[in-house]
Amino acid sequence: MTNQFSSEGNNYSTPKKDNKSNIVILLSIALVLSWVFFFYARHQSNSLIAEKDAQYAVLDSTRNSVQKEYDEAVIRLDELTASNTSLDSLVKSRNLELNILKDKFRGLIRKQNATASDLSEAKKLVRELNGKINDYISQIDQLKTENRSLTTERNKLSADNKTLSSNLATTEAAKKDAENKVDIGSTLNASKFTISAVKERNSGKEKTTNSAKRADKLRISFYLDENRIATTGTKQLYIIAKDPSGKIIKEDALGSGRFGTREDGTLDYTTKVDVEYKQSESKFVGFDLRQSERYVKGNYAIVVYQNGFKIGEGVAILK
Repeated sequence: MTNQFSSEGNNYSTPKKDNKSNIVILLSIALVLSWVFFFYARHQSNSLIAEKDAQYAVLDSTRNSVQKEYDEAVIRLDELTASNTSLDSLVKSRNLELNILKDKFRGLIRKQNATASDLSEAKKLVRELNGKINDYISQIDQLKTENRSLTTERNKLSADNKTLSSNLATTEAAKKDAENKVDIGSTLNASKFTISAVKERNSGKEKTTNSAKRADKLRISFYLDENRIATTGTKQLYIIAKDPSGKIIKEDALGSGRFGTREDGTLDYTTKVDVEYKQSESKFVGFDLRQSERYVKGNYAIVVYQNGFKIGEGVAILK
C-alpha cells in the first residue's frame, strides 16, 4: 500500500515541474521579445530623428540659399535705384511693384516652421524679383538711350537756335541799318529861302521893309524839295529863329519848346509848323513869325529841322 501511494504521488509531482519550466521559458521569450521590440523601436525612433534632422538640414540649407539669392537681388536693386534717381517716375512706380514681392518673400522666409513648399514659393518669388529687376534694367537702358538721343537732338536744336539767333541778329542789324538808311534818306531838304520883314499899315495893308524899326513880323518862305523815299503825309518842322545876338527867340505865344536832334543834342525851338507833304513832289512852305519884342538891327537867322536833322536855313538882314 505504501509503495502504491508513493508511486502515485510521484506521478502527480511531475506535471507541476513541467508547468514551471514552461512558464520560465515563456517569460524568457517574452523578455527577449520585449528587448527586441525595444531595440527595434529605438532604432526606428533614431532613424526617424535622423530623417527629420536631415530634412531640417535640407530646409535650413534651402532657406539660407534662398535668403542669399534674395539679398543679392535686393543689393542689385538698391544699387540700380541709387544710380538712377534722375528717372524719378520710373523708380517710384517700379519700387512700389517690387516692394510687394519683397513683402511676400519676407512673410514666407520668416515663418517659424517654414515648409519645403514655403521655401519653394519663396524661391519662385526671388526668380520673379530677379526677372522684374532685369526688366527694370532694360527699361532704364532704353530710357538712357532715348535721353542720349534727346540730348543730342536738344544740343543740335540749341546749335541751330544759336545759328538762327545769329542770323536773325545779323538780319535784324541789316534790317535796322536799311531802315535807318531809308529813314535818313526820307529826310526832306529845305531850299530857296526868302525871309523878309513886313510892316503892317493901319489900313490893313502890308509892305515889306528892311528897317528894323518898321518891322512888325518876319515872313518866312522856302521849298521842301521832292523826295522819292519820303512818304506822303504830315511832316513836322521845327523852326529856330535867332536874333542878331544869336539868342533863340522863345515865347509862349509861339509855342516854343525843346526837341531832340540826331546830331546836335537837345535844342530850344521857336515854333513848330506842320506841313502836308506828297511823295516825290516839291512843297512850298510859308508862314509869319511875330515876336513880342521890337526888332533890332542885324541878321535874323532861321534854321529848319525835320526828322531830327537840320534841313535848311536862311537869313533876314534888318537895318
